[in-house]
Amino acid sequence: MSRFDAAAPTYDAHRGLPGRVVEAIRAAVLDALGAASRPRLLDLGAGSGRIGRAFVSAGDDYVGVDLSLGMLRQFARRGDTDGRAPRLAQADGERLPFADATFDAVLLIQVFGGLDEWRPFVGEARRVLRSSGTLVLGRTAMPEDGVDGRLKERLDAILADMAVVHEKKNTREHVQRWLGSTAVGGAPAPVVAAVWDAERTPRGFLERHRTGARFSLLPEPIKDEALSRLAAWALTEFGSLDAPSTERHTFELRTFTFHEEAR
Repeated sequence: MSRFDAAAPTYDAHRGLPGRVVEAIRAAVLDALGAASRPRLLDLGAGSGRIGRAFVSAGDDYVGVDLSLGMLRQFARRGDTDGRAPRLAQADGERLPFADATFDAVLLIQVFGGLDEWRPFVGEARRVLRSSGTLVLGRTAMPEDGVDGRLKERLDAILADMAVVHEKKNTREHVQRWLGSTAVGGAPAPVVAAVWDAERTPRGFLERHRTGARFSLLPEPIKDEALSRLAAWALTEFGSLDAPSTERHTFELRTFTFHEEAR
């Protein structure tokens, strides 16, 4: 049972991406892979298919893997893949059911926030990657002073005041530095795959954050109290939990290839 199973039915409603953004991410991934005319792709942490749907719709050689059966069921039920059934597998990212050197690219899209140990996970991604293959890291970047950024900062203060140990690991930065130490050309600069404006409200953050990767692990009474205190603060700060704010979001990709001896 994955911690994300409970969030699966509402995941797309809370964290979905516009269709044009998803298409732009697919185009940027394929452009980054260059020479491979029809690369074999592994989406590690495919979730409900919010990114993978574009690859499935286009008929790409795509395989999605996730530990959460609930998420994969949502992916399989999607109605926006042009009638194509996705190829999916439920598996632990630290023990993938694939032979060495199977894929031309492994996509690691917003997966590191929910990981406790990233080295075995990334090690498996490297194992199933072909010698000429590419690891693709991706994430959504939001303004630090936006609604979500301000609420996250306040929530951290609330949890500290409650004497709750809520470790926030900057895992993605650790992974990028580690991969950059062995990748051809070192650590790459991010490529902006898409830019869009998104409407955010305090209420939307409160609804999403309960099922956040690390916050969801806290005991229910602690989550209830913390979010109640955060809602009270947001009412004072924003005037309404439904006060809308339009923010500029970007989707960033970083690609890593490796020397044969470093694999």
